[in-house]
Amino acid sequence: MRQNNTPFIAVEGPIGVGKTSLSNKIATHFYYHLLKEIVEENPFLGKFYDNIEEWSFQTEMFFLCNRFKQLEDIEKHYLNQSKPVVSDYHIMKNMIFARRTLKPEQYEKYEQIFNILTQDLAKPNVMIYIHASLDTLLKRIESRGREVEQNIQSDYLQQLSEDYEEFMNHFEKENPEIPVIRINGDEIDFVKHQSDLDYILTVVQQHINKGEFIS
Repeated sequence: MRQNNTPFIAVEGPIGVGKTSLSNKIATHFYYHLLKEIVEENPFLGKFYDNIEEWSFQTEMFFLCNRFKQLEDIEKHYLNQSKPVVSDYHIMKNMIFARRTLKPEQYEKYEQIFNILTQDLAKPNVMIYIHASLDTLLKRIESRGREVEQNIQSDYLQQLSEDYEEFMNHFEKENPEIPVIRINGDEIDFVKHQSDLDYILTVVQQHINKGEFIS
């Protein structure tokens, strides 16, 4: 992956943490194009939450191919034309889920395909990482009422949160040129409290003002 000199902000975190909500608010505030990940359109997702071992490979491959196509189009039609973008995911998240759900022989094949597809895709200039406790995640998943998510097991969600934390720590070490804005979802509620949202937007604006984007 490589960086583009046009602002490209990615919002990441485990299921239910508020990625899409925050991405929407950033896009509206800064007049950025909003890129939303394909979730409910995945025909394997419901089966995956019912039986992770049986449906993990199909689910992860669907996400990989669709996210690759989305990011390829975004780079062509927006980033390469100096049009800023905020996304409620980045394709690098795929490896978090794949490591957790795929069998070793499946993961080896998946990793090879992932590396081939993503080697020339754009990296985000700024990463926003939202994390929260299991209780907070479960409450938000319940409140948004997505039918496909109702069978998510709490132990899977807890493990996913831990995997995200490990991944983001590694990401910061491996990509020192990309600032990571960490948001504690237990303490900051940018949906209910305007002051919390204003704080986040101010921090994002500071990074945009630096303009330290690598071409």
